[in-house]
Amino acid sequence: AVDLAFPAESLVEAVQQATVGAQIAGRVLEVKADAGQSVKKGDVLMRIDAREAAEAARAAEAQYANAKVSYDRTKSLVSQKFMSSAALDKARADLDAAAANRAAAGAGQSHATIVAPMTGIIARRHAEMGDMATPGKPLLTIYQPGTLRVTASIPQYRLKAMRDVKTARVEFPELGKWVDAVKVQILPTADAATHVSQVRVNLPDVPEATPGMFARVHFVTGQAEKLTVPASAVLRRGEVAAV
Repeated sequence: AVDLAFPAESLVEAVQQATVGAQIAGRVLEVKADAGQSVKKGDVLMRIDAREAAEAARAAEAQYANAKVSYDRTKSLVSQKFMSSAALDKARADLDAAAANRAAAGAGQSHATIVAPMTGIIARRHAEMGDMATPGKPLLTIYQPGTLRVTASIPQYRLKAMRDVKTARVEFPELGKWVDAVKVQILPTADAATHVSQVRVNLPDVPEATPGMFARVHFVTGQAEKLTVPASAVLRRGEVAAV
């Protein structure tokens, strides 16, 4: 008995992947990581010029100090019946707002240091030293090796045969390697334009595989009795194959 299968082209992608972006505006002053480098969670990857954030933090600190003095003065005058309790409520509200502003400014200053959010490998660096970073701009992409999968697009007429598919073999033509899939999962939606569904195939640990690499998935739909010969018995001469 031999397996009946149909192939589908796919791309390798990381299950655990994160894109690190800038949260403040500033020029990239230092780059400490590059594509292919292994990093640990918390490692410093980049530093951004945060002079504007530092100035904002100092201004927020001064505003808080002024609000604190005003609150203490108002509290003293209210206790002596020179001011109403409404004035104290306003002073307390101003102090709370200044404290929140100070905390936000301090957090913004800390965002100048870009650290790894997870342990993994740098897949791509999107910025160079001297580039201008802006909030939301991607700086680095990190993925965890050993947690890879491939995603294949299956046309709708194939879905009926795919319902009972539990196993698949994944071929890496560039590596000359085959591996058995760990899990096959058909996503419950189809693309409205192309009428294809996505099928995710989890992989075992393949150290040579990297995100973006081409792979071919052979989905096993059943078995059949067929006559086979050893591959070593096949002789090829140009376009002619013989046994």
